[in-house]
Amino acid sequence: MAEATAQDLDPFTAVESLREALHQVGVVLPSLAVDPASPSLRLVELGRVRADVALRLARALQQGSPTT
Repeated sequence: MAEATAQDLDPFTAVESLREALHQVGVVLPSLAVDPASPSLRLVELGRVRADVALRLARALQQGSPTT
C-alpha cells in the first residue's frame, strides 16, 4: 500500500487517528489539533507536554520500533 501524501490526507482524520493511537499507549497530548492558521498546509499541532509525557511517548515509540 502506497503511503499517502499530505495533500491526500484529511488533517482531522489524522488527528483522530493519532489521538486514538496515543490513547492506546497511555499518552495524552492536550493540545493535539488541526492548525487552523494554515488550512492549505494541513498541519497538525502537537503542542507542548510535560517531561513525563514526553518520556512515555518516547518509550511507546521505542517499543513499537523494529529491532535491527
